[in-house]
Amino acid sequence: MSTGIGNEWVHVPWGPGVRVVQAHPCGLAALEKPAGVLAHPNQPADRARSLLAAAYDEEAQVFSWVGADGRAERLWLLHRLDSATSGVVLVARVAQVAEAVRAAFEARTVHKRYVAVVFGHAREKQALWRDALSVQREEGAVRVLARGGAPAECRMRCLRALPGPPALSLLQLEPLTGRTHQLRVQCAARHLPILGDQTYGDFRRNREWARRLGSDRLFLHAAAVKLEFVAGGQQVGFAAEVPLPAAFAPFSDGR
Repeated sequence: MSTGIGNEWVHVPWGPGVRVVQAHPCGLAALEKPAGVLAHPNQPADRARSLLAAAYDEEAQVFSWVGADGRAERLWLLHRLDSATSGVVLVARVAQVAEAVRAAFEARTVHKRYVAVVFGHAREKQALWRDALSVQREEGAVRVLARGGAPAECRMRCLRALPGPPALSLLQLEPLTGRTHQLRVQCAARHLPILGDQTYGDFRRNREWARRLGSDRLFLHAAAVKLEFVAGGQQVGFAAEVPLPAAFAPFSDGR
């Protein structure tokens, strides 16, 4: 696996605070997405606060722009993070690599690790969470319910429990499925709402902690990703990790 970041990544019109943390010669890269940055623009006005300040084809899931040399450039988005979630996002400059990585996501062979700060203490140090999640869409808004839908699985490990008040925990979450809002809903369903969650969280305590911390961000971070796939007839192993943002320092004890 190559860690060098070539010139082909330098002149991409990255969004605010976005940076390449890992790149492979096959054309795959891992990006660090700050909280508040959109994975892709929903409309042209969103481009300035998206992963790339470029046009986006929703159907093909690809960004496009004209490079400094006048050539057409494309970058495929391989998966998404909610705008409120920070952390690692995978992109590809080559269509065949994008197809191979998307196939790995479909086959559930991509390993992802998240870190979250939640209100409360988990009943167990480690657990496999299983739920059925259903998605409701109304007037452009999405809300997910922990009942009557597609199966969702996640491995949970408590990294640190803080006594409070209020009691807080630092959790490691490894989703085995990729459902919309999965980790946020699974935490909330166990009375462990993620700090800063404006949809499924504890709104009163969110406001109190936003004043205390000077930040109203969602404390959910996509920390690492690991996968294998075939590109150009060769087996490729790729892994990337994005450190916890500074906002997590009061809860992480140096992790």
